[in-house]
Amino acid sequence: MSGTFTPRPGGAPLLRQVLSQASMEARLMLRNGEQLLLAVVIPVIVLVAGVRGGEDLDLDLSTKLGISDRPLVDILTPGVLALAIMSTSFTSLAIATGFERRYGVIKRLGASPLPRVGLLAGKVLALLVVEVVQLFVIGGVGQLLGWTPRFGLLGFLLAIMLGTAAFASLGLFVAGALRAEATLAAANLIYLLLLAGGAVVLPAAAYDGFGSFARLLPSGALGETVRTAFLDGAVAWRDLLVLAVWAAFGAGLTARTFKWE
Repeated sequence: MSGTFTPRPGGAPLLRQVLSQASMEARLMLRNGEQLLLAVVIPVIVLVAGVRGGEDLDLDLSTKLGISDRPLVDILTPGVLALAIMSTSFTSLAIATGFERRYGVIKRLGASPLPRVGLLAGKVLALLVVEVVQLFVIGGVGQLLGWTPRFGLLGFLLAIMLGTAAFASLGLFVAGALRAEATLAAANLIYLLLLAGGAVVLPAAAYDGFGSFARLLPSGALGETVRTAFLDGAVAWRDLLVLAVWAAFGAGLTARTFKWE
């Protein structure tokens, strides 16, 4: 039949491109041992060590924070969930993207019909898939340790979306501005600094006078939104606004500076 086999060159619809890119990114992250270490193993170790160590030391954060009758595991588990989101959407993404730029993977994607916005959307969707896995694993460990959350669905979903957007945009900025080796060092250093003093695992109130500043960091804002969702079943609108500002700021930096090679 005439015209049956006429070639029709062109790219697939944008949505199909984004979903295909997201599927590939998620599979690569879940197959990579280093990525799994950052995404699952370290947060689980922090949770178990924090709860067991706090119990052995008779650490009573609930009194200091003005939260009555809440065990340590109820306070630490939401913070570790926030840490897992940060480790995946910032550290893992920055390192992976940095080495993709070094080996020419990003350059080859730049020659494909996939636009920059499609690449970003695919990476963010892949992060959300990995974060669902983290939620089940860390939440399951928390349950085994005695975690009893007051689940605020809206607050937690908003925290995931805005937290992922904020840290992913900042991670892509770091990966696009530095060489791969420098990205590796900077991403891990920032991760450790925010873990220690960014009010992500421990509430901002635990840092006394520094806590008000820590809540303005993306780590502190993410930690507070997740804790509010699971401790009070509420939405921390102020902290979500901070995350939205960081997401817009990081997206603007990335759009101006990110290079395909």
